[in-house]
Amino acid sequence: MLRIALIRLASVVPVLFGISVISFFVIRMIPGDVISSIMGQDFGDPQVEAAMRRYFGLDMPIHEQFLNWFGGLLQGDLGTSMRTSRPVLAEIAERFPATLLLAVSALVVSVVISIPFGVLSATRRNGFLDAASRLVSLIGLSLPNFWLGILLVYVFSVTLGWLPSQGSGPGGTIGLAYLVLPAVTLGASLAAISMRMTRSSMLEVLNQDYMRTARAKGLSERVVVARHALRNSLIPVVTVWGIQAGALLGGTVVVEQVFSWPGLGTMVIRGISQRDYPVVQGTLLFLALFYVVVNLFVDLVYVYLDPRLRSGH
Repeated sequence: MLRIALIRLASVVPVLFGISVISFFVIRMIPGDVISSIMGQDFGDPQVEAAMRRYFGLDMPIHEQFLNWFGGLLQGDLGTSMRTSRPVLAEIAERFPATLLLAVSALVVSVVISIPFGVLSATRRNGFLDAASRLVSLIGLSLPNFWLGILLVYVFSVTLGWLPSQGSGPGGTIGLAYLVLPAVTLGASLAAISMRMTRSSMLEVLNQDYMRTARAKGLSERVVVARHALRNSLIPVVTVWGIQAGALLGGTVVVEQVFSWPGLGTMVIRGISQRDYPVVQGTLLFLALFYVVVNLFVDLVYVYLDPRLRSGH
């Protein structure tokens, strides 16, 4: 397990370096910059514009800008926002809890829905429940997040008035009622993918020889499914959860926009529209680091679920 962790940690360095290079140069390919965003496209005072470019360091060659930013990055400095003059790390720390809460809630929704229905669908293959589960999962895969979010707002906020439609709570707090709709919106498509994977994996495991052996020992079907089939079928499902968990932080952008959720997604969109280079670069790098950490955790869960990996076979 330690060897796997060390290998994964060693792979972090080139991944993060590649992300830092790509994010730095790609954001600068967008027409305009922070100066035109602040002053407007038709602003005509070249002296003021030149002074602002010197202030933000945009008058230097682009390779020097990268070396300055990367040098600060090696010291743990993600830079300073060109719009708010606040450290990027402070802004990430302020918004990350809201995004993390939304991502974890969506993952919980996915697990709670997908595991029971995936298992029931596999154990009752070709029955009514199996057909209904597959139909629901197909619908969940087909619905775009933004459309489902708008539909849920119309039904539960506008029509029924049960839940708030936007925001996270009064006074910058996060209320449970405000979390329900975005979490369900984001978790629905994840549940559809996990449900299909759980069903497929369970069907494969149920046909193995050791399952027939477990039944021959006189174990009840519930014990056979829960103790033997489910645990062994979770290995590919954990792969999906790991990918989903890592991608959720970046994938919340659309949902955060629909529900005005104050997370990293809205901050990145704001940074791109305002050409706030340090905010975009720092946030993307942070999300990449989190994704690598999540995948490291998934690898360790593999080792726990599959004893063959611990023995090296």
